[in-house]
Amino acid sequence: MNVAVLNEVRKGFYLDSVALMRMSRTIGRLEQVEEAAFMMGTPANREIMASAGLLSDDGAEAGGGDLVIAVRAENAAAAESAMAAAAELLDAPASRATAAEVWRPRTLRSAGAALPGANVALISVPGAFAAAEARNAIRNGLHVMIFSDNVSIEDEVQLKHEARELGLLVMGPDCGTAIVAGTPLAFANRVARGPVGIVGASGTGIQEVACLIDRMGGGISHAIGVGGRDLTSRVGGMATLAAIDALACDRRTERIVVVAKLPGDGVGPAVVDRLRVSGKPAVVCFLGAAKLDLPTNIQQAFTLKDAAASAAGKESEGIEGDALPACPGGVLGLFAGGTLCAEAQVIFRDAGVAVVSNAPVAGVSRGRESSCVMLDLGDDEFTRGRPHPMIDPAVRDAPLKEALRRTDLAAILVDVVIGHGSHPDPAGWLARAVDAHRRENCPAVISAVTGTEADPQTLSRQESELRGAGILVAPSNSDAARWALAITEGD
Repeated sequence: MNVAVLNEVRKGFYLDSVALMRMSRTIGRLEQVEEAAFMMGTPANREIMASAGLLSDDGAEAGGGDLVIAVRAENAAAAESAMAAAAELLDAPASRATAAEVWRPRTLRSAGAALPGANVALISVPGAFAAAEARNAIRNGLHVMIFSDNVSIEDEVQLKHEARELGLLVMGPDCGTAIVAGTPLAFANRVARGPVGIVGASGTGIQEVACLIDRMGGGISHAIGVGGRDLTSRVGGMATLAAIDALACDRRTERIVVVAKLPGDGVGPAVVDRLRVSGKPAVVCFLGAAKLDLPTNIQQAFTLKDAAASAAGKESEGIEGDALPACPGGVLGLFAGGTLCAEAQVIFRDAGVAVVSNAPVAGVSRGRESSCVMLDLGDDEFTRGRPHPMIDPAVRDAPLKEALRRTDLAAILVDVVIGHGSHPDPAGWLARAVDAHRRENCPAVISAVTGTEADPQTLSRQESELRGAGILVAPSNSDAARWALAITEGD
């Protein structure tokens, strides 16, 4: 068998990373195609394609502003057929659209002229160019959401300093979630509007808290993502502090929630003090943190569900699963959401269970060998050169298949995240994968769905698909983790 690798380079052709990931997933599933990638030709992306065996001499000559379409197939005919399908996929939208629909502004200036009332710019370009575009937007008086990753921390600090001087907000880099005045941006959910404002250094953390508040009958004024590095000591929480100030001045926001993994030294106290000064009731959820000494207007939550309940004015109670099996053995967590993985680690850690992870929280060891392992499948080791598991749930297929065959596991813990940007049917995909590899006496599979009835995938429909495959469906990620604990403990 002669494996064929073909590349096509489209000069000066740009599409955002989410669209490119979806296209690569479509082409990668064609018959006899081993792998496909649609990536901008930056040095980092060319390195990813080369390590994946996808880069030919043609692609190696691409520049950062060029699109590389790469295909590896079982033979030359299959590779050529896949490249033709890729071209059709890229060109089809324009061929069906009117001239008015085809037009897209190519510069920030032309976009501003087309939409003069806009005050937020969403930056989704290769990381090498993102800082320059963000700086241009800031200097034009716009708040900025930087979806792009691979932006240096030096650029992040400089951008946030400059924005702070101008009274503007920089969300990101690598900010995947926001809800601004009811409008979901990037990976976000359709939630009711209401009095709770959320600030989050974690995308799926924002999504889980916002969706649970919605399900509890509450609503969200704004949800402001700040990027995963904002609360590090190097960045100092600049965007978080600015977001708290903005919510403190917003008449529609009555309560504020801050959700993040453990902040860097000195940053947590600064956040708490800013919430104190705001005067509004607030909740802090620093996953993995010890008990904090807080001002009277601030409550501490130790899980995302508790944070949502406190913000919504509800009691947070554990919910028992119906007829949970009791089975000795370990637990393997296969998570699409990094913050959901972190929350599960905290629950197991606090129960005294020795847990390891490829993305450990405080008090958890890094590793893959233990009876209790929590894996963040969105980490680079699983996603280099391929879509994030929220976009392409096939990332979970291989480790799930292996886990279902194991006799030493009591439970497999998984998450399903729906909403804008996510796969159109992640629960259906997971259910089919479980059905295909289920065997007698296999581990229990436990899941929770982060989403709402208003989301495109519909919460109840997703939960029904999971139950139809015999998957235990918990009402929240923290409940799912506790159910897994109960199974292993025989409770």
